[in-house]
Amino acid sequence: MNIPLSQSYHRSIDAERFESAEQVLLDHIRLGTTPAACAAVMNGSDTLAVWAAGGHTYDADALTTKPDDLFDLASVTKVIATATLCGVYVDSGHLDLDQPVRDILTDCALDGRVTPSALLSHCSGLPAHVHLYKQLIDKREVEDAVKSMALEYEPLTRAVYSDMGYILLGCVLEAVGGAPLNELFRDHIREPLRVYETVFCPSVENQSRIVPTEDDRQWRGRLVHGEVHDENAAVMGGVAPHAGLFSTVVNTAAYTRLWLNEGSLYGQRILKPDTVKLFRTRVGFIPESTWALGWDTVSSSGSTSGNHFSPTSHGILGFTGTSIWVDPEADLAVVLLTNRVHPTRDNWGIRGLRPAFHDAVRKALLD
Repeated sequence: MNIPLSQSYHRSIDAERFESAEQVLLDHIRLGTTPAACAAVMNGSDTLAVWAAGGHTYDADALTTKPDDLFDLASVTKVIATATLCGVYVDSGHLDLDQPVRDILTDCALDGRVTPSALLSHCSGLPAHVHLYKQLIDKREVEDAVKSMALEYEPLTRAVYSDMGYILLGCVLEAVGGAPLNELFRDHIREPLRVYETVFCPSVENQSRIVPTEDDRQWRGRLVHGEVHDENAAVMGGVAPHAGLFSTVVNTAAYTRLWLNEGSLYGQRILKPDTVKLFRTRVGFIPESTWALGWDTVSSSGSTSGNHFSPTSHGILGFTGTSIWVDPEADLAVVLLTNRVHPTRDNWGIRGLRPAFHDAVRKALLD
């Protein structure tokens, strides 16, 4: 696919500096890694660059990607909504990360070692993924299934990235907060941070700005457009603690600055500095695990952040082709939003795009 520069959007305070990073995006669009891509680079006080390139689909008449387009964030939801809300309730004294979940949820009988901390760091014993959507029909049924789900391994003995754990965390948050997840997110994160275009279940009025995901012929029998791609989240009504948020690159970038500014943004204190430090530090339950609380950290080799982010960096990936990486030592955050699952999830070119793009950005800032 040919994407001339005239059809890409690029705003930068130093355009020439980031030319190689832009070229990485355009090259991968031409290679078919993803039809659409938006990206942003920022520090704690300013946005250094924003890109939008490609088209919403590979169709000849596809809408051109713009910086205010909405992308399905997939598992980036785990950090922006769920982990951040956990931090909010830790700060308020309403959530003890080491309290057994069964003491918070009276209808949950899981092992006492299953705590919010274990769920956040993916070492609870719950399985990675279960196709609950094939048997269950709504949020209540999904949550009940997870509360009684058999553990696949002894808690705190290994790390297994788990959507099931985050579904259980959502139950914890709603019990502690006394309201549905989307309302908790609105009141404690979306409104204070002014990320008004970061939403669950985006309005149909914004359909032309929403980037489609998969042409799902296996379950839905249609193109997924304007609704969450994750099937379990879809059964839950589109509001789920593991997936469901849609956002623009600019809104997502604003959120990352919360973590560069020790939990504060626009004069609003969302998290205490000690809580920010706690959540981005590896928990230590499993020595070989890279997981902190909600955030992943830089692995010794093969990190999606590339080769130049500091060891204290933390990030999160979304299955649809989204990611955030934050490097507090360098005062740097990078957001990359794509719809690499269009038209099919079997395209894994994103594995090459992510590290190449981060390397190009980091090199531009180091030169």
